[in-house]
Amino acid sequence: MGRALRSRNFRLYIVGQGISLIGSWMTRLALSWLTYRLTHSALLLGLVGFAGQILTFLLAPFAGVWIDRLDRRRLLVITQALSAAQSLALAWLTLAGIITMNEILALAALQGLLDAFDMPARQSFVVKMVDDRADLGNAIALNSSMVNVARLVGPPIAAFVIARLNEGYCFLIDGVSYLAVIASLVMMRVALDRPTNAHKPSAFVQMMEGWSYVSTYVPVRNILLLFCVCSLMGMPYFVLLPVFATQVLHGGAHTLGLLTAASGTGAVISAVLLAARKSVVGLIRMIRIAAALFGSGLIVFGLSHWLWLSLAAMLMTGFGMVQGLAASNTVIQTLVPEEKRGRVMSYYTVAFVGMLPFGSLLSGGLAHWIGAPDTLLVTGSSVLLGGLAFWSQRAVMSKAMRPRYEELGILQPKSAGG
Repeated sequence: MGRALRSRNFRLYIVGQGISLIGSWMTRLALSWLTYRLTHSALLLGLVGFAGQILTFLLAPFAGVWIDRLDRRRLLVITQALSAAQSLALAWLTLAGIITMNEILALAALQGLLDAFDMPARQSFVVKMVDDRADLGNAIALNSSMVNVARLVGPPIAAFVIARLNEGYCFLIDGVSYLAVIASLVMMRVALDRPTNAHKPSAFVQMMEGWSYVSTYVPVRNILLLFCVCSLMGMPYFVLLPVFATQVLHGGAHTLGLLTAASGTGAVISAVLLAARKSVVGLIRMIRIAAALFGSGLIVFGLSHWLWLSLAAMLMTGFGMVQGLAASNTVIQTLVPEEKRGRVMSYYTVAFVGMLPFGSLLSGGLAHWIGAPDTLLVTGSSVLLGGLAFWSQRAVMSKAMRPRYEELGILQPKSAGG
């Protein structure tokens, strides 16, 4: 289950990024709580989510071209250092008691700008951190486990800090935690990326080459389309959690921490099961099952008025979301050629993160007009329909994927007689 940890660079990454992500999850919860405390508006919760991700949507395809041209480790050190500065600015403004929605929106937008470069660079850098390409799927699953262990640990810590102190201390802890991942990147022993840029086409042409690949290669295209549906309709449920914690379940920051932790627990279980898999074969079926679990969990959560049922629904939601996320990442990283990896992962970032701002606005607007519970009934049903559409294409996807799997030795070539 932990075979990718045999690689020294990946061990460093897991430790450093794990510490940093705990701080990042603390900031996510604290920023939502701070926004809701200042405004008591579901619509503004959605607006903050939109501001934090719209630049990722707009810039990630351009960023992907530069990621394929630059040294990814150096780029990650820069993005992580700037993210630390952003968190520390949030901490200073909040602790000084002078923060307003204008500063929240501006700093959220800055993080979206950084994520446009950081996320695809981080995803495509995973290949460089494992010594054996066969361990790639395991590394992606372990990375998802790390993300969701942090998701499990960070929000309860944030809830305790908010209840006892102030949201600003969550931002301060996050800013300091970036030092761990920066140190891990500096300590890695990896060859310097020296892409040959001479005689290459322009950045625009390269960007269109990446678009042509993801739009015409059926497996990647269908995975990204399902991702777009899940990101637009399903994943923005997170911005509505403060509404459910206070208005539906009649709790406070502690209830919000429990809901987030329940989702994180389901996500950890999902990622551990994926890490135990020995092959990518069969993951297309898991993506469809994940969409069904994700959509069903959202519907149950929207209908629930009991804390125990809401926690169970969040467990299912987290399991389905991460099962689809990690399985999709593994399939795409296995299929994509190395020379297009940065560009393809930038479109993956657009599908995963870039659709979230529109989903945040949509969820916030729907919650404002029809209420948060009915909003999740609509979004959960949309995810279920997306999963059904994806599954209807399974035969076409399997046929298109087989030559690449045979080339990589994952599947044996069919005999001449079929």
